[in-house]
Amino acid sequence: MSLDDPLSLAEAAAAVKERRISAVELTRAALDRARSSHEQLNAFIEIEEEAALRAAHLADEALARGQATGPLHGVPLAHKDMYDRKGFVTGCGSKIRQSHVATETSTVMQRLEAAGAISIGRLNMSEFAMGPTGYNFHYGRALNPIDPERITGGSSSGSGSAVGGGVVTAALGSDTGGSIRLPAACCGIVCIKPTQGRVSRHGVMPLSFSQDCVGPLARTVEDAYRVLRVIAGPDGRDTTCMAVPRPAPLMDEIGALRVGILGGQFESGLDDAVGTAIETTAHVLENEVASLGMSKGIDMPSIAELANVVAMAEAGTVHFDWMRESAEDYGPQIRMRLAQSLAIPAPIYIRALQMRSVLLEAFLNEAFGDTDILIAPAMPALPPLSSEVDIGTSPKMNAVVSAMTSFTRPFSFLGLPVVTLPVAVSPGGLPIAIQIIARPWREDLAASLARRLELILSLAAFTPSTRTRSAA
Repeated sequence: MSLDDPLSLAEAAAAVKERRISAVELTRAALDRARSSHEQLNAFIEIEEEAALRAAHLADEALARGQATGPLHGVPLAHKDMYDRKGFVTGCGSKIRQSHVATETSTVMQRLEAAGAISIGRLNMSEFAMGPTGYNFHYGRALNPIDPERITGGSSSGSGSAVGGGVVTAALGSDTGGSIRLPAACCGIVCIKPTQGRVSRHGVMPLSFSQDCVGPLARTVEDAYRVLRVIAGPDGRDTTCMAVPRPAPLMDEIGALRVGILGGQFESGLDDAVGTAIETTAHVLENEVASLGMSKGIDMPSIAELANVVAMAEAGTVHFDWMRESAEDYGPQIRMRLAQSLAIPAPIYIRALQMRSVLLEAFLNEAFGDTDILIAPAMPALPPLSSEVDIGTSPKMNAVVSAMTSFTRPFSFLGLPVVTLPVAVSPGGLPIAIQIIARPWREDLAASLARRLELILSLAAFTPSTRTRSAA
């Protein structure tokens, strides 16, 4: 059995359970990939070899004793540097927290460990999850495994790089305005941003407490959905985590689904390759679903602006004391953004929050009026060059960054579930991704449609072995 590339989660767990391979062998292979790819990817802040191998030995010993195995038993993963694990550092990609040792374990990590997963390290990220490009002043940027001159997207940059680069099969990221969807889009992989309140945030670094979401990035829809079903569910330690049933299993048939292609803002100003990818996606769905049409929705640019106001005001609250006491320990870009956030007037912030429920109801009534699923581009253009978003040298940085997040921020503000999926390859070999948006709590619909598209388009994993394919 070759371990040059990671197996799918189901394949890996089955191989361990059937003793065709040991958890130690799987974990050593992942650690080897993490070390050997470090110069090419810079995906890890810390590789936790000793702890990972100790956990793998325990997993093999438990299996030898006949103890029950979970759906991820013995499978090595890695996660964004913002999930507490008792006795381990949670650095949040920062200098301020670089030596912070957690005193308890976050709920999502507890659930992954209970499912048998093994963590091999902390992944790079934008400092304190602030930044859609993946830049980190302290640790350098994680590199895009498809084209190192292109950004990975942020803030879950290391997660996108490690999964897209074939180091691990899946990783946790977080999404406040696009922070798992942008890395997935830039690195050619899959992610799921769940409904707001679907997954516990206990023990997870906060940024915007009304918009933060925990979600998986993976090489396939099946793998991403498997992780989501493990980490989802109510949690008494997080009162914002709703008591709703866990996500339903994926559907084998999507023929009854009504699909809408979001127009308006989402069809203007697109890069030619992105526009063509949306048209191709619509074409292949015509004979797969019950109906396919255009959906105008409501004024999405205004929602994106409201989302940013809320996110920055809440980030300013989180960082208020540190900004007063240790401002010099922030990277200059983050320090500037936080200083600006502290100037947002309270009435503006509260008014933005008040508008959320009204806008959500309007969006559900209008955009989802006669559809079950909506499709929109993940970004209006191809993944930018890192030079285009360099704060010191690029005159168009603000415009590029604003455009990158214009299609993702609205769905964070509305709290809707979104699956991001690569659907095409540009003539230059870059991935082009879509967002598949569902009503609250219907991740199963979005992921079922995504899995069908993945099969039809044969873009299940835009990973190193697939980079030489011609454009779709």
